[in-house]
Amino acid sequence: MKYLRYIFTPAVLFSALFIAEAQTGAEKGLDAISESAVKGQLEFLASDWTEGRGVGTKGAYLAADYIASVFNIYGIEPFGDTEYIVPSRKERMEGKLITTKKTFFQNFSLLEYTPGEEQFLSVVSTGINTESTVDFNFKSDFYVTPGTVGRSGKAGLMFAGYGFKNEKENYDDLNKLDLKGKVALILYGFPGHKDSASAAFEKFAPVGRYAQYGLERNKIENLSKAGAVAVIRIDIENDPSTSWAQNRIYPVKGDYFEADEPFPTYYDYRMTLPGDSLSSDIPVFSVSKRLANELISGTAISFEKFEENAKEKMKPASHEIPGKQMAFKTTVDSRIVKARNVLGMIEGENKDEFIVVGAHYDHVGKWNGWIWNGADDNASGTVGVMSIAKAFKATGKKPEKSIIFAAWTGEEKGLWGSRYFVREAVKKDMNIVLNLNYDMIARDTNDDTQKNKAMMTYTKANAGIEKLTKKHIEDFDINLDLSYRASERPAGGSDHAPFAQENIPIFYFMAAMHPDYHLPSDELSKINWEKMINIIKLGFLNTWEFANSDEYLLLQE
Repeated sequence: MKYLRYIFTPAVLFSALFIAEAQTGAEKGLDAISESAVKGQLEFLASDWTEGRGVGTKGAYLAADYIASVFNIYGIEPFGDTEYIVPSRKERMEGKLITTKKTFFQNFSLLEYTPGEEQFLSVVSTGINTESTVDFNFKSDFYVTPGTVGRSGKAGLMFAGYGFKNEKENYDDLNKLDLKGKVALILYGFPGHKDSASAAFEKFAPVGRYAQYGLERNKIENLSKAGAVAVIRIDIENDPSTSWAQNRIYPVKGDYFEADEPFPTYYDYRMTLPGDSLSSDIPVFSVSKRLANELISGTAISFEKFEENAKEKMKPASHEIPGKQMAFKTTVDSRIVKARNVLGMIEGENKDEFIVVGAHYDHVGKWNGWIWNGADDNASGTVGVMSIAKAFKATGKKPEKSIIFAAWTGEEKGLWGSRYFVREAVKKDMNIVLNLNYDMIARDTNDDTQKNKAMMTYTKANAGIEKLTKKHIEDFDINLDLSYRASERPAGGSDHAPFAQENIPIFYFMAAMHPDYHLPSDELSKINWEKMINIIKLGFLNTWEFANSDEYLLLQE
């Protein structure tokens, strides 16, 4: 064996040292985001072993353990609950005391619930010395989405128009309407919703898919806050009873199955945080046309005339429905489900100023022998969080701000993991200055011929977020064609929303809404690895800058 002898001159040593020092922390972090690591992590999270990561399931707990192990490997400190370690009897006799340690898990409970078998609805009409009652049958004339507990009662009816509010345009169907202890009857939609050429549609139409999705949900929340004990929601264009038929002449055909009977699915079971009260917990009834007409028979109400007037005049016309009451009873089947977020942290020079980098790791789970692997939704975003954690450690530099790395659960059931975290953070008065959210960062739409399109949503007031993003794309030659969506308080069906509701600035990446969304076909074979890695790199660069400087973070519109 021959030994080579190297002689290092001062000039050579200086040159090597200069090259090492010349590489910035950002560049060291980028180098740590490797395709092999991204692929390896995604292959496990989206494998059959994790069984679709349904919230509270064995597969989700397995995925959470894996994420915590990766954080540990990268040197990320645990930021979850405190665990108490109780010594054995022998150890206590020897003087050993109870000790504590931080874990990577933030544990909480969810209430899972579904309608019970017994549901009841009657319409009571009263006149001078008269009262008559008409009893209707469940799934023949009505269906109910109950709250988390069964309820029963008898209450007067209030016609609340669309149940719609728009403060900017000074429209409020609930204004001057006393709904306390009443049943609210509302119509689907908003003024002018059937005529896209109308001035009302132009004024009131929600912008964006998530805003449209949240419209009806927000109505129910507002009606509950106003004191309504139940809601009847009517769609005068469609008869919901057509979907309640019990006989199946032909097989049920889904996107991925054909069967004699409909499969039970993930969506048959709702979840919520149990909470300390029953606020916003009222039943919502969908009714047949004949039940809807019975509710207004003998009154001067015409749904068609109301819609026409609302479109033309753009003014509310809500009022009590005289001589009408509704009696009802709902039942609910429920159970408590344990769940957990995964939380890690890199402590900054400022221990009390936080940036949260997060993504949900849960998905739809395993049903009827099918596994929803959720490779894009949202194993991709979870890997993004782990990769940014790795990149921050690779910089070799302690950031100015502390960084929390979060993998949320319960997103698919209502953003419950992130909601719980934000709720607890507010209680502790944590100074969270920014949230980065990743959700579905690895697919293409059909029209994305260059396979580089993605979207970034951010808090409108923080214009520096868009400016910095464009700068990093140019400076680091990142192959992304981003569309930018600014909103005063970004909402929607992903985990940035609870932060935005607390006026915490956010920026959120999503690559594409694709045909495999929430189907078992969301598989690894369809991942665009280059796009995914580029979005991760861009998220790291932005977060690294925000973690060490306020120049762009505080730049206002």
